Amino acid sequence: MTSTFPRLGTTVSRLGFGGAAIGLTNYLGDYAAGSPAARAAAVDAIRAARAGGLTYFDTAPGYGKGLSEEILGEALAGERDIIVATKVPQASLAEVRRSAEASLARLKRTRLDLLQIHGTSLTLEAMTAIRAPGGTLDQLVRLREEGLVAAIGFTSEDNNGAVYELISSGAFDTMQIAYNLLLQHPCEPTRPFGSLFEAKKRGLFTIAMRGLTSGIFQRWIRLANPADRFDYSAALIQFVLSNPLIDVALVGMRTPEEVRANLAIWGDEAGRIDIEALWSRYPTPVS
Repeated sequence: MTSTFPRLGTTVSRLGFGGAAIGLTNYLGDYAAGSPAARAAAVDAIRAARAGGLTYFDTAPGYGKGLSEEILGEALAGERDIIVATKVPQASLAEVRRSAEASLARLKRTRLDLLQIHGTSLTLEAMTAIRAPGGTLDQLVRLREEGLVAAIGFTSEDNNGAVYELISSGAFDTMQIAYNLLLQHPCEPTRPFGSLFEAKKRGLFTIAMRGLTSGIFQRWIRLANPADRFDYSAALIQFVLSNPLIDVALVGMRTPEEVRANLAIWGDEAGRIDIEALWSRYPTPVS
């Protein structure tokens, strides 16, 4: 139910609260982010998540131009023994510091537990710029040395050369990667191969995003079988939680009802599956 965060020397819940859903208007459907009703529901959802045992909360300035951070700051004011992870764009020294300080203010915290380079897609050119002298990585390390940031990491939806270069650099504490039933490229267990294997070899704390496939799996099922109305959320979340290489599985939540449903899935350890057995083409015969 929990994982150890090596850099911080603490344990965190393996289910994490994904903050994109509360900050982005019309993200995965009609949604008026920041409206009084939506904001109130989001605050209640975050507090329900904390009351239910969640200790990992993920956000970014890009989620609604700081709105997601503001809502988390409001809901988690005064909370201790939690990890609040946010992000920073690939930027210059002044911009990195300015972004980090603005995040601190919105989150109402004195230190950023985890600050990650926000990379939807990291090219080799971007990776080279990040690692160049005076680049974004140097600035993150400086902020960590000053104590303004406790841990640093990067996020990506790729499984390309840039991701492997950042893993092998030894400079980062965490990796956040897209991983779900459809996007299994970070973990091919039959070879084995993938960025999750390499990240764990390097001792990185690993975070999975897009566990619910951003609705793509559900759309495919409806295309194949328009009459299908089954809710696959539990199965999709359990798939990610079943992978021992994943330290935290992020799930976007907007309401206390969604939180309670996801807490129940997280607590249902009997619902986990054997990933290696799932991939076995030749099951052992029953004697």
